[in-house]
Amino acid sequence: MKMFCAAILLGSMLGSITASADTFDDYECTDDCSGHQAGYDWAEEKGIYDEDSCSTPSQSFNEGCQSFVQGGSGAISSDDDDDDDDDDDDDE
Repeated sequence: MKMFCAAILLGSMLGSITASADTFDDYECTDDCSGHQAGYDWAEEKGIYDEDSCSTPSQSFNEGCQSFVQGGSGAISSDDDDDDDDDDDDDE
């Protein structure tokens, strides 16, 4: 019984982790998108307009920088936002 409960708990935890994945201008965030936001803000402050300037050891920072260069909005969105759109289709 303990193993069953542990398996259920683990499954629900893993499901909640993947269901709440955020994106930063379509780049997948691994945590809270702070690396992406930092890269975006840095590129904006420095006036970076060349993706070659977005080359650091941090992938998330680079993606945030690239997002700015590509004209992204710097918006963080979650998969939950997309689910709301899907629910509207069911009502028709």
